[in-house]
Amino acid sequence: MPLEATLLLVLDLVGTFAFALNGALTALRTARLDIVGVVTLGMITALGGGTIRDVLLDSLPPATFVDWRYLAVAAGGGLVAFVFGRHLERLNTPITVLDAAGLSLFAVTGASKAIVLGFGPAQAVIVGGITAVGGGTLRDVMIRRIPFVLTSELYAIPAFIGATALVVLSRLEVGVTAAAITGAALCFAIRMLGVRFGLNAPYPLAPPAPTPDDE
Repeated sequence: MPLEATLLLVLDLVGTFAFALNGALTALRTARLDIVGVVTLGMITALGGGTIRDVLLDSLPPATFVDWRYLAVAAGGGLVAFVFGRHLERLNTPITVLDAAGLSLFAVTGASKAIVLGFGPAQAVIVGGITAVGGGTLRDVMIRRIPFVLTSELYAIPAFIGATALVVLSRLEVGVTAAAITGAALCFAIRMLGVRFGLNAPYPLAPPAPTPDDE
């Protein structure tokens, strides 16, 4: 396997494990689920974004159903969260860092795959962002809460910025490895700054208070 393809596969699998672990821990925190529920939500978080990506790119069947390693890594992350969840709760900061790493890796791998398949730069950026946040959004819908991506500190924005950086560098004929590392690092840095300082995307202005004439 070419070096660049191997790098993208490794990044994809590391991101898969990170998202599975974080998704399963979220399930443990917010819903009373058995082992099947916890592992399933972990796998959906880890694999959902990549599956949506491959459907959008018409790269079928999705990689997650062709390569057993994706399913094994995602299931492993869910099982680790289920077995050690009580102890992992003490590691909230490392888990947040791991999730930011998964976000970054998925953003650049999603955009990279779109570029490899011949899609344009705008489509590649969109696919990168969807790959990064799609699984978590599916998870939140399944546990009946507003998707985290719509209410958290900076989350989707770093993913789109990281994907954009990769696309721009690729257009400048920078090597895939350097472009991927730069895009992922940028996404990771912005996400962690959002966590550290509680930064959020702009919210709409509050509606004016009703006047007596409006009542």
